[in-house]
Amino acid sequence: MPAVCVFCASSEDIDDRYRVLAREVGAEIARRGHGLVSGGGRVSCMGEVARAARAGGAQTVGVIPAALVDMEVADEDADALVVTPDMRTRKHEMERRADAFLALPGGLGTLEELFEIWVGHTLGLHDKPVVVLDPFGFYAPLREQVAVLRREGFLRDHALRSVAWVTTAAEALDAVETGLAAPVHDVPAPGEVLESEP
Repeated sequence: MPAVCVFCASSEDIDDRYRVLAREVGAEIARRGHGLVSGGGRVSCMGEVARAARAGGAQTVGVIPAALVDMEVADEDADALVVTPDMRTRKHEMERRADAFLALPGGLGTLEELFEIWVGHTLGLHDKPVVVLDPFGFYAPLREQVAVLRREGFLRDHALRSVAWVTTAAEALDAVETGLAAPVHDVPAPGEVLESEP
């Protein structure tokens, strides 16, 4: 059973539409017969996606650093709750356990996780699908900045092709499943130097 790692918000100070989106994603993951890897929190979108996935019958694995467990925000209902010594170990463990990655709107932590997985894909360190679900235009400024990076030569076309941008939970899981069935190998081999496209 493939496991989808979802990066999303833990802030409680957000509009309810983001929580609704997280519930839709959790339900869709379960409906498709996938498992969930999450950041191991029970609050905000992180908790919503996990509860919805479990309600639909999906297995959920939460990966959380010990400091957050001490703050009593851990998803104790997870089928497996993995406690790590720090954030770096947490991200490694989430990546190791996941077959695909799906980013929802979120804060600095979500952005950090998305960028790290995206960079890993562009460097050929993994070929797991990377999907961003953005029905509200939340990531529009990021996409504009990425376009600037490409235009100015700081980014190659294969990096743009490393991420699927979608607007519904169903499209997100479609993109995950497409990527699982036919991973994108448009990445440099170790030691290979890619020339910039004209």
